[in-house]
Amino acid sequence: MTKLSELYIATDVEADGPIPGPYSMISLGMAVVGRPELTFYTEVRPISDEFVPEALAVSGLDRDRLLREAPAAEEAMAAAAGWVNDLRRIGRPVFLGGPAVFDGMFVHWYFMRFLGKSPFSASGAGIDLRSYWMGLTGCEWVSSRKPLIKQQLKITQLPHTHHAGEDAAELAHVFDAILKARPDG
Repeated sequence: MTKLSELYIATDVEADGPIPGPYSMISLGMAVVGRPELTFYTEVRPISDEFVPEALAVSGLDRDRLLREAPAAEEAMAAAAGWVNDLRRIGRPVFLGGPAVFDGMFVHWYFMRFLGKSPFSASGAGIDLRSYWMGLTGCEWVSSRKPLIKQQLKITQLPHTHHAGEDAAELAHVFDAILKARPDG
């Protein structure tokens, strides 16, 4: 039996507030590290009436349009889980966030709340970009921000746009560069 390799799934969310439940995840993007053709993106209909205008403004998404046109959370998360689970034919999906604490909190909460399980395991555990970089380089937390990582890796062509699909692809590219730059990479 052939052992499947790990597939790092770079994940990014846009949300209209700081925590899931009272606030909503309004878009979700995922991209497989080292496989730029494997991506997923969905917008998500807001689940509550509460939102922080400044948080909503970051994404540039129109809340009224999302309420009318975006898939319901159950539908969006089912599509996301289906996409992740389909990847199991080529490897073992591992969540990657940058930072994982924010994106992972929304993704895990949404999977558990709307599907009752997460394709990333019962704990939703995964890899945090900043922690990984700190362990690899020995730098301090303040030096582990993605713009600084990109600067050290000389990645200048990928902006951070606050579009969940584009930012997931950016994260996938950055983590791929980190893996290739490792001494054993």
